[in-house]
Amino acid sequence: METSSHEQGISHSLVVDESMTEMGSGNFGCSHYRRRCKIRAPCCDEIFDCRHCHNDSKNSLEVDPLKRHNVPRHDIKRVICSLCNTEQDVQQTCVHCGVCMGKYYCSKCNFFDDDVSKDQYHCDKCGICRTGGNNNFFHCNKCECCYSNLMKESHICVERAMHHNCPVCFEYVFDTTKNITVLPCGHTMHLECVKQMEQHFQYSCPVCSRSYCDMSRVWEKLDQEVASTPMPEMYQNKMVWILCNDCGETSEVNFHIVARKCPNCKSYNTKQTRGGPSSCSSSIEEMVR
Repeated sequence: METSSHEQGISHSLVVDESMTEMGSGNFGCSHYRRRCKIRAPCCDEIFDCRHCHNDSKNSLEVDPLKRHNVPRHDIKRVICSLCNTEQDVQQTCVHCGVCMGKYYCSKCNFFDDDVSKDQYHCDKCGICRTGGNNNFFHCNKCECCYSNLMKESHICVERAMHHNCPVCFEYVFDTTKNITVLPCGHTMHLECVKQMEQHFQYSCPVCSRSYCDMSRVWEKLDQEVASTPMPEMYQNKMVWILCNDCGETSEVNFHIVARKCPNCKSYNTKQTRGGPSSCSSSIEEMVR
């Protein structure tokens, strides 16, 4: 069957468009994104591979603290094609060479990315692009951030849960490119930072001090330690008040130099509030080594 010239023209156009989409794909970009354009930062009029490259450069320790700043992503107006070096207004296709500067493109965030395996989507309520697929996440209006659908019925709402710096590395969590984890208490931080805490035997939220994993075996070890460490007679009937970091209850308990157990939830993750000598107790860190 013969193909009409009109059909041939459409076919040729599709081939050209597809070649432009793939040309140079994966060969350009930075450690943060694979993309075929650079940005001109509106704040300092300098060129960077992406806004994270700008922020890393402009907030380094070598920069005068008074001159440190982040690029306002929504204010980016100009980009430079990585293939032909043409500077132009923000758009997905280069006006000079016709190459696609990012397979994923968001005109609201002025964002480009060639790695579409991340399944990016724009959340209007967050005001930024996120990864993982729109169908797999929901936006919590109280937390003001997106969570996995798996947490829809179980997550604990914490107002503006991600609008803060990570309590370990101090990077702003809301728009980080690193993996985020939500602790049982509802607070959020980098997954990598949680793993670093565990390497140092820290198993409580650095924001609210609540235990974020099963500590029952550690509490059993502390039970044994307390039982094998009798207190001097002058302290045997000494009572103190404690606050439990895990259940939030305050209780009056027998003072012990090793640790003080919450009678409500049986946790040793407690702090003495009043009523006795200064604590010299062994740390939970020593129990889990």
